[in-house]
Amino acid sequence: MFQSLRVSARIPARLVRWNSTATPVLPPLMATLRTDLKTAMRAKDTTRLNVLRALISETNNAAKTSSPIQTDIQLLSLIRKRLNATKDAAKEFEAAERPDLKEKEDAQAVVLEEYAGQVVTVPTAEITEAIVNQINALKAAGEKVNPGLLFKALFAQDGPLTGKPVDRKEVGAEIQKALKELS
Repeated sequence: MFQSLRVSARIPARLVRWNSTATPVLPPLMATLRTDLKTAMRAKDTTRLNVLRALISETNNAAKTSSPIQTDIQLLSLIRKRLNATKDAAKEFEAAERPDLKEKEDAQAVVLEEYAGQVVTVPTAEITEAIVNQINALKAAGEKVNPGLLFKALFAQDGPLTGKPVDRKEVGAEIQKALKELS
């Protein structure tokens, strides 16, 4: 008979674009990993291929979580995490008297260390200098210096380490070291 306006005014589902046009922000090292993956495939370098596939897979999985990997520093922490797991596995294989598996893990550790070395971070001397300057500033203001307050001050809106490529674990270790020297 007659067609209702409600049905005819709908946009067909196939004309609607459901995905976003925004591309995720990837760290610069990720492009290197992907090109090296292609090179490793062509060269049939299984050790490098396995390491790169694992790193890319973990990065893609992290993209689906609330904290995706968007910087080289975050990727560096992922690489260091994998490196520590690889070294632990190598120790376990050595204890279990499995030299073949230990060699495999050691080879993977070499590849991971190579990629960890590609990430440029702020030198330790510069971090230590910023920590000492911040401790002096807090003492001059009459505030008690504790690790949490110092960490917040270093990474505050106008802090000396804000926006710089710094590994926060390294900063925490340097803060502990500086506070031990003061006491």
